[in-house]
Amino acid sequence: MYDMSRVMRYGWADSMTDEQRTQLFDQLGEQRWKDFQGDEPELTPTFPSEPVDSIPEGMDPISSEFFGYYAMKRGFHPNSIGAFTKTSAMAFMNFPLMNYIQTISPRPILFIIGEHAHSRYFSEDAYNMAAEPKELFEIAGAGHVDLYDRTDLIPFDKLESFFTENL
Repeated sequence: MYDMSRVMRYGWADSMTDEQRTQLFDQLGEQRWKDFQGDEPELTPTFPSEPVDSIPEGMDPISSEFFGYYAMKRGFHPNSIGAFTKTSAMAFMNFPLMNYIQTISPRPILFIIGEHAHSRYFSEDAYNMAAEPKELFEIAGAGHVDLYDRTDLIPFDKLESFFTENL
């Protein structure tokens, strides 16, 4: 999982400073005005419009993982451009998605994470915030996007037992 509100408000691995956040809010305010005055809202960078055969050199590991899925034949779709409007960040920043996770209880929650998923800290923290009943299930050898389509890694038996027991 990705806690988009957290990563937008606090940065990757909660690395954004208060000063950086204030600057970002200023930029987002300016961008809202630009979007209002323009024909179309400005977007964050997009994936290529046609599938590519390789990941660009020098790309950071997280972007490389997503690029390797969404921009290459494996996960490419022309309508999945990978972009947000630039001002989408403001809505995420102002709506903390995990604020009420404990209220899901007494309904059970199953968190499935890849052993090597760069995003696993989101699920681990959400698991710690959630009330019982809950379970954190790790898939050995899996990264984040592996659990999108790697049917040899997706724990279908675990999903079936979870839903059979809890629905």
